[in-house]
Amino acid sequence: MVAQLTTFLTGNATPVDEHATPCIEVQGVGKAFETEAGLKTLALEKVSFSVTEGEFLSIVGPSGCGKSTLLQIVAGLSSPTSGRVLIDGRVVSGPPDRVVYLFQQYSRSLLPWRTALDNVAFAVEHRHRKRARARAAAATYLAMVGLADFAEHYPRQLSGGMQQRVVIARALAAEPRTLLMDEPFSSVDALTRIELHTLILELHAKLSFTVVLVTHDVDEAIFLADRVAVLGTRPGTLVRDIPTRIPRPRDTITTRESDRFVALRHQLLDFLLSRRS
Repeated sequence: MVAQLTTFLTGNATPVDEHATPCIEVQGVGKAFETEAGLKTLALEKVSFSVTEGEFLSIVGPSGCGKSTLLQIVAGLSSPTSGRVLIDGRVVSGPPDRVVYLFQQYSRSLLPWRTALDNVAFAVEHRHRKRARARAAAATYLAMVGLADFAEHYPRQLSGGMQQRVVIARALAAEPRTLLMDEPFSSVDALTRIELHTLILELHAKLSFTVVLVTHDVDEAIFLADRVAVLGTRPGTLVRDIPTRIPRPRDTITTRESDRFVALRHQLLDFLLSRRS
């Protein structure tokens, strides 16, 4: 089965540019947690990969394999027990500049006493002395995610999908070079998730930021990404690094119905399920 997967992936598709300079380098990262009783749990072990400028990488793997922990280490929100992460050649020891982290619980990251516009403006207020200028800048990004008409609505007045759009607009307002996304679509309904997929692809094509997405959804991982990194069961190790080689732009219906998408989905699910048995 592994041989079949390798044959399918190498196919006749255009290869990934192996000479591109990486902007993110994960080098031998390990992470251990210690309980109150003094017992250690190894969550990650010797994870290594790189991401080039403007690339979209998805990370998948079984529950509890350390996907979110790995993303937090890349974001500088947690320190590795071993190994290191470099962004633009510098070792990450705290949250790096122009790297934005999108949490799974989007509703908790919005300030309920602020309107949608002012939630987005929160990301740029430190750059503008006058509130009006911050709001004007925020309005640009709110329009970019299709919520210009809801600028003065409070989070409680917005649907879950709209709230997530506000969170995305706020992230974009920070002008990130890299967007780290921790299962950002898992709490919305299926149709809203599809709409958000389209939005992220459009924004990625327009703004060319780098994306690392953690997800448990294989279809989502393939549809959005240039590559899919697969972590094995705990302790999480990188067991596959797979280029999707699906042409862009991608379409919600036709891309998912393409022979390549279906075959890649089948092979990935087969591989992931076999690793759990």
